[in-house]
Amino acid sequence: MYPFPLALQDLLGHWPSYLVYLLVGFSFGYVLEIGGFADSRKLAAQFYFKDLTVLKVMFGAIVTAMVLIFLASGVGLLDYNLIYVNPTYLWPGIIGGLIMGVGFIVGGFCPGTSLVSAAVLKLDGIFFALGVFFGIFLFGETIGYFEEFWYSSYMGRFTLQDWLNLPIGIVVLIIILVALFMFWGGELLEKKFGNADLTKEPKWRYGAAAILVVGAIAVVIIGQPTTADRWTALEATEGARLANREVQIHPGELLEKLHDATLQVIMLDVRSEADYNLFHIRDARRVPLDALPGLIPALHEEPANTLFVVMSNDETAATEAWKILRAESVPSAYILEGGINNWLTVFADEAFRETAVKANTPDDSLAYSFPSALGARYEWAEPNPHDYTLAFTPKVELELKRGPSGGGCG
Repeated sequence: MYPFPLALQDLLGHWPSYLVYLLVGFSFGYVLEIGGFADSRKLAAQFYFKDLTVLKVMFGAIVTAMVLIFLASGVGLLDYNLIYVNPTYLWPGIIGGLIMGVGFIVGGFCPGTSLVSAAVLKLDGIFFALGVFFGIFLFGETIGYFEEFWYSSYMGRFTLQDWLNLPIGIVVLIIILVALFMFWGGELLEKKFGNADLTKEPKWRYGAAAILVVGAIAVVIIGQPTTADRWTALEATEGARLANREVQIHPGELLEKLHDATLQVIMLDVRSEADYNLFHIRDARRVPLDALPGLIPALHEEPANTLFVVMSNDETAATEAWKILRAESVPSAYILEGGINNWLTVFADEAFRETAVKANTPDDSLAYSFPSALGARYEWAEPNPHDYTLAFTPKVELELKRGPSGGGCG
C-alpha cells in the first residue's frame, strides 16, 4: 500500500488530528505574516510591477510542491489518485478569477492574506475579511439566480497534462522553466518600476532554481506508475482479499444495496455489447474493459456513499476490472459473485433456467440462451427484493474517501 497521503484521523484519532490541522494553519499564517503578506501595500505593489514577492513566493511554493508530489508518486511513496483536485468549471472559473483579481487590486488582499492581516489586528485586513464574509453570504442568497451558469462548462478533474496531452514529467519540466523565466522577468520589472537593487537578492536562489530543474528532470526520467505498477504495489494485500473472496458479493446483497436509500450503487458491466444487449441488470452501465481506465477520474468524483460493483458473465473479466479499480484507488469496489450467470440462477424463474441453460459454455460466456435481446426489459433485470428470502454473508463496507481540501489564496 502507498504510505501517503496519510489518513490523519485513522492514524491519530479525531481530536488529536485537529491539533495537526491547527499547527499547519498557524505555520502557514506565520510564514505569510513574516513574509510581509499582511501588508496590503506590499500585496498591491505586484500589480504595479514594483514588488513581485507574492508572485515569487506563491508560485515558488506551487512548483516546489508540484515537483515533490510527482517525485513521490513516481517512486511509489504517494498515491496521486487520493489527492483531491478541484473539478474544472471553465467559464465560472474565468469569471470568478476576474472578480477576485479586481477585488485583490482594489482591496490589496486575497481572502487568505486578509485573514492573516486581520489576525494581527490591522484595520484594513479586518474590513477586507468582513467583506469576504459578506460576499459569501451574498453569494449564498443569490446563487439561485445564476445556478445554471455556476455549474456550466463542467470538465471534471482536468489538469495541464490532460489539456496538453503530454506525459506528466514533460509538463512538470515545462512549468518549472516557465516559472524560472517569470521569476527572472519579475526581477527585471522590479528593477525598472520599483528601483530594486538586485545585488541584494540572496545568491542561494540560483541553487534553488537548479534543484527545481534537476527535480523536474528526475520526474521525466522516473515517470509515473502505470495501473499495472500500482496493482503490483497492492497485490500483497488486495490479492489476499480477492483470494479469500472478501470482495465477491452475493446477488442478494447487491439487490439489497440497490434498494438502500442511503447508498448510491454504480454497476459497471464489462461484458461485450452483444451479451449486454441480450440481458443486463437495470441501471448497469456497459463499460468495455479497455475503456475503464478512462472512466477512473469520473468515478473518483462520486460521493462517499457510492458502492461500485463490477460484473461479467462469470467473474473472469470482472476480476480484471476490479483490479483496475483498486489499483487506481477507487474505494468501495466489489465483484458480483458468479457474475450475470449467477444472478440469473438466483433470480430467473425455474422454467427459464431449465429451458435456456446451455451445456459446456466457455469461461466468461453467458450460460443461458435468450429468445430476444431485451436488455433490462426482462423481469429478472429488476427483481423485487420482497419476493426472495436469501441467505448470504454481508461483505460490503464503505471505505473512507478523501474529501476536498483548500489552500493558497482560496
